Amino acid sequence: MITSEVQTIDYDHSRNGHTLNGPQAALPLFFAHEKPKSLLDVGCGTGTWMRAAQDLGVTDIFGIDGVEVPTDQLNVPKQLIRLCNLSLPWNLDRRFEVVLCLEVAEHLDASPAETLIDGLVRHGNTIYFSAACPGQIGQHHVNCQWPAYWQQLFNGRGYVCEDSLRWQIWDDERIEPWYRQNLFVARQAPRDAGHEPRIKGVVHPGIFLGTTSVFQARIESLGLINRGISLIRPIVPGPIRTVAAKVKRHLKKETP
Repeated sequence: MITSEVQTIDYDHSRNGHTLNGPQAALPLFFAHEKPKSLLDVGCGTGTWMRAAQDLGVTDIFGIDGVEVPTDQLNVPKQLIRLCNLSLPWNLDRRFEVVLCLEVAEHLDASPAETLIDGLVRHGNTIYFSAACPGQIGQHHVNCQWPAYWQQLFNGRGYVCEDSLRWQIWDDERIEPWYRQNLFVARQAPRDAGHEPRIKGVVHPGIFLGTTSVFQARIESLGLINRGISLIRPIVPGPIRTVAAKVKRHLKKETP
């Protein structure tokens, strides 16, 4: 059971910053121990992650998305992608070794969040998940949450979550910063679900620089990089406007 209804959300895939470089750099790390035979990409967009998986030799790939993408923008054959309203229950009547759902959940209203997670766990035991944090800029970001919010939903369905991969890719500039910031893995383990540590919310410098225009505008004129101030450390969670205020106070102190 799957609906072919196109979602009416304000999102244009031609405007996004997703490239093949990120998935091509990330997937070999994801699959370092074992390459899956099948992969489902939920919210696949133009199919960049599907194409990267295919290039690695994953032969059984499929994607669903709620927004139709012109054929000339796709990275995989159109028949490998099906339109689906992700705010409604959906079922492909099969399971996959790996399910991806990367930077998708924030585009859906809060009310169908559990419906989305139900769909993910229905289709696989291992799920690679990321979703925008509060304050993260982007098209139609209507349900931005810290990872612990999604972790709790996975826990309630018998899945344990951990984010070791996030720190493996944190400094890899080939991979888009939103993946480096938000990625975690959920694996089916009913006995342990909910007993694992809570996944911390952090803001990656790449996201921070794109979100706080004040900091971005001043960083060059003040020459912070040339003075050796590091931008690599993760920023502790909290409303981005609060972090920005602290940075502005710091900049005033730094002004010659």
